[in-house]
Amino acid sequence: MQGKNILIIGGSSGIGYALANQLHQQGATLFTAGRRVPEGIPSTHMSWDVLQTPAPDALTQLPEVLHGLVYCPGTINLKPFHRLAIDDYRTDLEINVLGAVAAVHAAYVALKAAKGSSVVLFSTVAAKLGMGLHSSVSVAKSAVEGLTKSLAAEFALSNIRVNAIAPSLTDTPLAKNLLSSDEKRESANKRHPLNRIGSPDDIASMAAYLLSDQASWVTGQIIGVDGGMGSIK
Repeated sequence: MQGKNILIIGGSSGIGYALANQLHQQGATLFTAGRRVPEGIPSTHMSWDVLQTPAPDALTQLPEVLHGLVYCPGTINLKPFHRLAIDDYRTDLEINVLGAVAAVHAAYVALKAAKGSSVVLFSTVAAKLGMGLHSSVSVAKSAVEGLTKSLAAEFALSNIRVNAIAPSLTDTPLAKNLLSSDEKRESANKRHPLNRIGSPDDIASMAAYLLSDQASWVTGQIIGVDGGMGSIK
């Protein structure tokens, strides 16, 4: 990653922070955007609340050439369908989908200038499997998958690759309520064929690969990093 300019949206915690740390160690020049500055990782940071500020007003310090964009913000809004309001769906769509659209819009010219760049988005195993209580996030992440494939097709002639990672439950601050006791954690571990939930580095390592030249022939893919949950019993 030496010499590559990478933009991480949502790099202050969880998977985004793990990725920022990995890329920094690999020599990338980092640009970050989000509500908080990633601690201990050098980057050009731009303050951006996806729900409050238009991307062009926030992402004002992008380089002329951008080799990678990773959009990490997400939601875990698990409720029975009858308790989910339209505003719940709207918020999930704004954070997961429209924020990603806005970020790619803002970065498109710089990504194209790289003459070989990579966009990494995030879906969820719940977009593939039918999972109760997941209707809102599943709708939003399914839209991310559609966006991924459409942009991959449209951007291929510009040599911009677009892929999405679909994790299962990962040990991040976003999932803290689902892992709030030893019993819940053990139950979550047992739901996965590999008998454990994911770590931020598990997911970040796949994102780092997709950003690298090693993945230069990979585009339009939804890649499950889910401990086997999406494919085997």
